[in-house]
Amino acid sequence: MQAYASVRAPDGSRHELVHGDLIGRLTTAALPLDDARISEAHAMISLREGELRIIALRGGLAAHGRPVAEIALHAGLEITLARGVVLEVERVHLPSFVLGLEAPAIPARPLPPVASVMDEPLRVVAGHVDGAAAHVWCTGASWRVRGRDGDTAPLEPGTVIEVGGTQLHAIAIPLGTAGQTPTRAAGGVATPLRIAANFDTVHVHREGAPALVLGGVHARLVSELVALGGPAPWKVLAELLWPGEDDLEVLRSRFDVSLSRLRRKLKEARVRTDLVHTDGAGSVELLLYPHDHVDDRT
Repeated sequence: MQAYASVRAPDGSRHELVHGDLIGRLTTAALPLDDARISEAHAMISLREGELRIIALRGGLAAHGRPVAEIALHAGLEITLARGVVLEVERVHLPSFVLGLEAPAIPARPLPPVASVMDEPLRVVAGHVDGAAAHVWCTGASWRVRGRDGDTAPLEPGTVIEVGGTQLHAIAIPLGTAGQTPTRAAGGVATPLRIAANFDTVHVHREGAPALVLGGVHARLVSELVALGGPAPWKVLAELLWPGEDDLEVLRSRFDVSLSRLRRKLKEARVRTDLVHTDGAGSVELLLYPHDHVDDRT
């Protein structure tokens, strides 16, 4: 119950890539490419609307002889990342259902290949975090869960994980509804926003109010979300923001602190704090209302 694409790298090695996997020069990338022509975070795999797609981040993509910003993966597709650097898609596995976890405070989301269930507050994050209440991982053909007591058990639809008195239910999510798309909130009344993303600076404009200017890591975080055009796992964003850091706990701490400070700046400027939205399952996105406008200048 895991969607994945099998690809062959330029050196002939084969890799199975899933939603959220990074392709680039970073040694921590799911498909690392040691080539000066490749950006450190060149592209990402994303599950959207029932398809696995490759999305350009800081590098270029080409398919069928023309540049593309993103393209659905299928067997036989050749993707050019740079001159002479070509990935060949050998197989794409799209099951009818993918496995997810849900609880009263956690909306159903597909699980990444490895996830940690955290308490205080209860949330599911991508990757292995020491000290988590439970760890979940995919073996390829099945899923496993291990609690703090060290016991390991199969994880399948109907399995219940209890954390601090709250039950998380493993559920089967139809693939067609599991894909993520850019979120646009319906209804409600809010001042329209115009967001100009310049990578190192971001200007948030509202009618009748001074522009909020973001810089540094806050600007880069918003700019990366703009470039992605949809939800992304926090780990992918953290690796883009701090490419030299390999310690997952340090990345998580830096990301949480930066996100908290960004929301404080939004609140102080009277910009809605849900502009940068987390879903409780490890994904982050820009929450845009119907009349908001984003100008991507990155």
